[in-house]
Amino acid sequence: MLAEAERSETEAFTPPAMGEPYLLTPGPLTTAYAVKAAMLKDWGSWDSDFRAMTADMRRRLLAMAGDSEGAFDCVPMQGSGTFAVEAMLGSFLPKYSKTLVLMNGAYGQRIAQTLDYLGRAYTAIDKGDYMPPRGPEVAAAIKADPAITHVVVVHCETSSGILNPIEEIAEIVAANGRKLLIDSMSAFGALPLDVRDIRYEAMVSSANKCIEGVPGFGFVIARKSALAATKGRSHSLSLDVHAQWDYLEKTGQWRFTPPTHVVAAFLEALRIHQAEGGVSGRGERYAGNRDALVSGMREFGFETLLKDRWLSPIIVTFFNPAHTDFDFTRFYELMKVKGFIIYPGKLTMVDSFRIGCIGRMDAAVMRQVVKAAGESLNEMGVDDAAPPAEALAERARLID
Repeated sequence: MLAEAERSETEAFTPPAMGEPYLLTPGPLTTAYAVKAAMLKDWGSWDSDFRAMTADMRRRLLAMAGDSEGAFDCVPMQGSGTFAVEAMLGSFLPKYSKTLVLMNGAYGQRIAQTLDYLGRAYTAIDKGDYMPPRGPEVAAAIKADPAITHVVVVHCETSSGILNPIEEIAEIVAANGRKLLIDSMSAFGALPLDVRDIRYEAMVSSANKCIEGVPGFGFVIARKSALAATKGRSHSLSLDVHAQWDYLEKTGQWRFTPPTHVVAAFLEALRIHQAEGGVSGRGERYAGNRDALVSGMREFGFETLLKDRWLSPIIVTFFNPAHTDFDFTRFYELMKVKGFIIYPGKLTMVDSFRIGCIGRMDAAVMRQVVKAAGESLNEMGVDDAAPPAEALAERARLID
């Protein structure tokens, strides 16, 4: 069998399997062949081999989070990323709590919507689509409302592509004696979230994002003391993080049928992640993908929704061109024919689309994406992809 580094090198960044396009989305995303191949074997969910796989996965994720002292634990939860976010919110927010939700896009808004369903009190700082919440704003909100017990923030808001300043926010929350919960769904594994550097009670992420596994489960990484305090809080049987943690600790098993094939694929993805250099190596590749994409698209006149300072290496949002012959649906189909599936916009203020920078691809692939975009524009008769002047003026008004 090839060593991990050799195996990763041999599969490199070859195209997906025959007929498969690259998925330029924030997940699901293009995976390595070895990750796909890991799903060819069936596993018994109660079997000792699978229990060992679950334990190995939890250890690896805790190491990725920097838990060198054993103060944290990892609890996998079946379902989509939103399932895992709701599990974290429903378990870690007491019924008497009041949460400050930091919003700048659809996923911050979804957190608020979840809290409405849960009947948890909250207030919000809504920064719109262009800007991150900053530390002084968080401090002012806490000072103005002493009832606030928790703060929740999305690490990377993929509806706009904005990277929020987690370190700055975490420092303010800790200094004010509040507890921080982080939705790092689209960032963990490529952007630092080390428990030795960033103070938080719990964070949540997913198998099919920056670690490049396939969809099927999320996971909560939390302080053991905070986990212990969640007993009896959850509104849900299946989304009870404490019950899942307790059962895993006692039996090594998931409470309900686990996504066995997904876990097997995820372990292979974790091995590839480690061979690439862990969080720093993965983040460096994604940043290179972003830079190749943005510089190439700007040559056609495309402009990013965000200023460079806040561009994440996860996904980039571009304004739709003002040209009368540009039609996103046709642009999407032309890109798909060329082997690239891009992502519609998720903004209400401006027409936009998104291109993901994560998954099993490198800067050379991103240059192919740019080439395909140029060819697609030519086929549509669009000779300038510059955005509407009013869109740029609105951005300037909100940012400057």
